Amino acid sequence: MKDAGRIGAVIASLVLASVTARPGHAQDAEHGKTIFKACATCHTTDQTARVGPGLGGIIGRRAGAAPNFAYSEAMKKSDIIWDTKVLDAYLEEPQKVVPGNRMPYAGLKNTTDRADLVSYLATLK
Repeated sequence: MKDAGRIGAVIASLVLASVTARPGHAQDAEHGKTIFKACATCHTTDQTARVGPGLGGIIGRRAGAAPNFAYSEAMKKSDIIWDTKVLDAYLEEPQKVVPGNRMPYAGLKNTTDRADLVSYLATLK
């Protein structure tokens, strides 16, 4: 019984150490810039529209409001103000966040890549 107590204490210590030793992911805008290269086919880092709207200044902007881009009715009526939380959800599943939007993108499922991409987009002014 004495050994069982020690084993339990060792297991508890290992579990606690594994939980506390894992640092949270620090968002990496430089890595996000690399991830953005896939987005650059359709989007720019300024206000210039391509197949998609320019993403310069996206944080704090109302969805469907960038100049010189013909948005879907779904996006214009979404009543979204882009912040990091909404942008993260949208990049994960665009059709879930704004059903009927025209962005032909299934979503970025990797949470680290998505967090880094959002961090990079937040730097665009």
